[in-house]
Amino acid sequence: MTLEQLIAFLEADANQAAWYIGLISIVVFFIARFVIARGLMYVSERTKTTYDDIIVESLRPYRVAYFAPLLVIYSFAYLFPNVQDLLQNVVLFFSLWIIVLTLNSFLNALNTIYESRDEFSGVSIQGYLDLVKLLFIMVALIFSISIITGESPVILLSGLGALTAVLLLVFQDTILSFVASIRISSNNLIRQGDWIEVPSFLADGDVIDMSLHQITVQNWDKTISVIPTHKLLDTPYKNWRGMSESGGRRIKRSISLDIGSIQFLSADQIERLAKLEGLAKLAQQEGLTNLGALRMYTEALLARNEDLHQEGMTLLVRDLAPGPKGLPLEIYGFTNKINWDEYEAIQASIFEHLIAIVPEFDLRIFQEPSGGDFAEISVNS
Repeated sequence: MTLEQLIAFLEADANQAAWYIGLISIVVFFIARFVIARGLMYVSERTKTTYDDIIVESLRPYRVAYFAPLLVIYSFAYLFPNVQDLLQNVVLFFSLWIIVLTLNSFLNALNTIYESRDEFSGVSIQGYLDLVKLLFIMVALIFSISIITGESPVILLSGLGALTAVLLLVFQDTILSFVASIRISSNNLIRQGDWIEVPSFLADGDVIDMSLHQITVQNWDKTISVIPTHKLLDTPYKNWRGMSESGGRRIKRSISLDIGSIQFLSADQIERLAKLEGLAKLAQQEGLTNLGALRMYTEALLARNEDLHQEGMTLLVRDLAPGPKGLPLEIYGFTNKINWDEYEAIQASIFEHLIAIVPEFDLRIFQEPSGGDFAEISVNS
């Protein structure tokens, strides 16, 4: 049977035509879904590049397969003149939204490909793609209303001017987020993968996603914080990217010494302390205190530490202002390891050493009295 004979046969009986068109729609759907769609997936899985895998996975060929039966129904809708307009409008409506979903999926694929490149620097384009998706949806809504009402899209678009104020109110957050996204991207304020702290949103961790409306942060305790994009420009935050890019992580910590234990060094103390590494020239110093000797020892200790930046970044030991909790001796420097575990290990080893060596200088670390101290006083009294 030729195509002309088939059409003539269908035109002869509307009831039989409905059954045959339904059967044809099912057949072409199965061909599109289980032959063409699976064929595309099969081919993409066996190519060397991963880009086609991303595109095929995002476009979902199974969903696009619905075009086949919709095309059949639209083509033969004239066989049912009483409901022709209704059938064609229904087909156009569903086809329109399949196209929109497919385009949005394609934009998702583009974003995935963009972020999977070796050259990806963390500057996200998700916000711009979200805006394009929103435009697609708005256009689809206008055409959907046009299909349902039968009015021309041009007439509907011309009436949008009166709805501008309403649209600005409805899409206020979207507009603000879009402007914020442009400022964040153009000024390179935040990139995907940055470690940021935003106390007002209880966020402290890595940026794992940046979209038009929100920035998602995975905190160090593995919880998730979501920050509205437009709020970030009005909220104080700290970005640790500068630390990561500089290759140095700051140590700024002190130990508090009991002021009452600070004294000038005697000859015997100088002779004993001069045997410590880094204090060989101690005997040449005049009027030196045990705190000064500890500071010299600490400077020598830091100078020997290969895990600290010795040039290009500040490295010093200084006395801070004395207070009710003693006199702080502070170390200010930068490790050449920025990973959290390595940084903490370097910092801990320095201060563990200092705490252990302090008694050698006849100094005492300030510590508020504890229960054990009061018990010892009670026993001695």
